[in-house]
This record gives sequence, structure tokens and C-alpha cells, in this order.
Amino acid sequence: MSQQPELSSIELEANGQRNIKLSDFKGKPVVVYFYPRDNTPGCTKQGQGFRDHYDDFQAAGCEIIGVSRDSASSHDKFVAKHEFPFPLLADTEEKLCQAFDVIKEKNMYGKKVMGIERSTFLFDAKGKLVREWRKVRVPGHVEEVLAAVRELG
Repeated sequence: MSQQPELSSIELEANGQRNIKLSDFKGKPVVVYFYPRDNTPGCTKQGQGFRDHYDDFQAAGCEIIGVSRDSASSHDKFVAKHEFPFPLLADTEEKLCQAFDVIKEKNMYGKKVMGIERSTFLFDAKGKLVREWRKVRVPGHVEEVLAAVRELG
């Protein structure tokens, strides 16, 4: 990647009929996680992990934001079904995905497709990227991210 990701001023539609920019969250640590699709098994487990530890992230002063290429209406259903307390951004035009370089060639049932590589980014309160996880495996990931947030102090 040629340029380090940042708390972008790109504004995207989110669940709950609102627009959000990552830069709105500057001043506190932020976890931005990219996932392939709403309501798929791995993405659901990942979201549930962040949901189940949400109070711990909040106690550390940290916000969580999920991003996929799904529509805001898809996110509304996903959030309602699983009671996610954090926003999900609809990056239907891949603006943030491109900025964070998470669109990768994947092999789906023997066919090459372009999709989101599950990735997580941790920014400190100044908006500086302090940690990134790529090719994320869901089991244990949320706990690892939470430990990194706590290390920020």
C-alpha cells in the first residue's frame, strides 16, 4: 500500500438513515473493521463479537465502525437482527474500501472474484493508524483488537 489509511473525510450512508465520516470520530480511539457481506456466517460472528465486547471497547473510550459494500437498508436489517450497537457504513461505491486497500481477488467456488478481504484498523485519538490486521480470522480476533485498544491507555 502506497499511502497509510487515515480517518477519512469520505462521507457514507450508514444504518439508521444517517451519514457518517470516519473523521467525525477523531478525538477518541476508533476501530474500523471491513467485512465481506451482511448476514453471512463469518461476518455475523465477527459483528456479534464486537457487539458482545462493545461495553469493554466503550469503557476504553473506543468507537467501533463496521464497513461493507452492502446497502444501508441491508445494514438496517443486519443491525436489527443482531442488535449491533455501532454503525455499519454502506460503501457501495468502494470509496473507503479503495482508500484502505481491502478489495482483493478471491477464489469463490473456483471462480475469481473481487471482494473485501476481512481487515481491521485501529486508530488512536489523534487519528493516527496504530495497528492493522489483514486476512482476519474471526475466532479470537475481537479479543486481540480489544487488547490493543487497552494498550493505548
